[in-house]
Parts: sequence; structure tokens; C-alpha cells
Amino acid sequence: MNFNWDTQTAFNLALCIAIVVIGFMAWQRTRSGVILLVACAFGLFGISHLTSLFSLTDELNTPLIIIRGAAYLLVTCAVLLEAYGKKAVKS
Repeated sequence: MNFNWDTQTAFNLALCIAIVVIGFMAWQRTRSGVILLVACAFGLFGISHLTSLFSLTDELNTPLIIIRGAAYLLVTCAVLLEAYGKKAVKS
């Protein structure tokens, strides 16, 4: 396992970590499922970036496809939950 420094990937990892931390802090205050789903999705994206920094993308190609797919699915669910999960209030 070799560490392969890539500025763009490291920056993306740092942003994913920031979004996960802020997301969990926001979830603790609001208990919003949407925020939790987004935080979890970015955690999965962060795992993907971490494997790139450690040059494991070739060995873990299939699991990474599943991880990234799951992350996109979580974001999709969060958007759908925000759009359709709340009942419209009639005035």
C-alpha cells in the first residue's frame, strides 16, 4: 500500500470530512433525516477519496463502485425526502 499524494484528492477528502462533521453537528440539533443522509453520503465519498490517496483503486474497483453508488443513492433519497417527505400544509 503506497501513499500517493494528490492535492485535488486530498482537498476533496478534507471537504468530505468537513461536511460529515458539520452534518452530524447539524443532525444533533435538528434530528433531520435529510441532513443525516447527506452526511453519510459524504462519508462514503470520503472513503472513496481515501482509497485513491492510498493507491487502492485498482484492487478495490468493484467495492468502490458499490460505495460510490450507495453515496449517490443516499443523496438522491435525501433530495426526494426533502421534496416529497413532508406533507403540504393547506392554508
